[in-house]
Amino acid sequence: MTFEQQWIEYDYNPFVLFSSNGKVISLNSQAQFLLGAATTEELFNLATTYANVSFGFKTTFIELEFGRYRFFALTVGYENDDAIGIKLYQSPSFKLNNQKLIGEPTNIYTLVDLCIATYSINSKIIFEKDFDPTIPEIIIDSNNFIKLLNKIYSCYAENAKISTKIFYRVGEHIKFDEKKYSIFSIEISSQNSNKEKINELKVFTANTNFYIDIQKKITINIPMITS
Repeated sequence: MTFEQQWIEYDYNPFVLFSSNGKVISLNSQAQFLLGAATTEELFNLATTYANVSFGFKTTFIELEFGRYRFFALTVGYENDDAIGIKLYQSPSFKLNNQKLIGEPTNIYTLVDLCIATYSINSKIIFEKDFDPTIPEIIIDSNNFIKLLNKIYSCYAENAKISTKIFYRVGEHIKFDEKKYSIFSIEISSQNSNKEKINELKVFTANTNFYIDIQKKITINIPMITS
């Protein structure tokens, strides 16, 4: 692998090169992760839709979302009719406060299940769960975390179904005291949200060390600090 090829391979942004009939010729490591959330057909359609009318390169600013991946722009380029490439530019997924989380070693699944069980009492809401089982016990403020979860679920209380996903963020880290920690997320979503409850959630999170990404889905991003 040449030095130039290594730059493409280890780029934070996904890159895919397609043949004229939509077959993948090559892709970098970030694109391999992206294909867990998007299909090759979807990416090829983007490439052909946003390609320059004539040969060359064209960059378009557009908001795209595939699973947990969000992008703010893409570049499409081709020099002949045999191949076309696309590069998608990832939006900064989140930020974390500089202050290290404090608390006690806790099983995160137990806390989430406790909140779901409590919220299920006298409720007809269907709670769907998609948990990555590899998250270890982490240091966390259990009381504030439970309050936070309850406030998030209250944002979706008017829906028939609420989904909760726990997943490890591949390749994403944060440093505290010169130590690097991996990050995982708890993503909660439903069809509609209560704007008043969302505003209450924003006020609450402003006074905590948790970082909450509030989009169509509400995501808690947490460093895996185990000791």
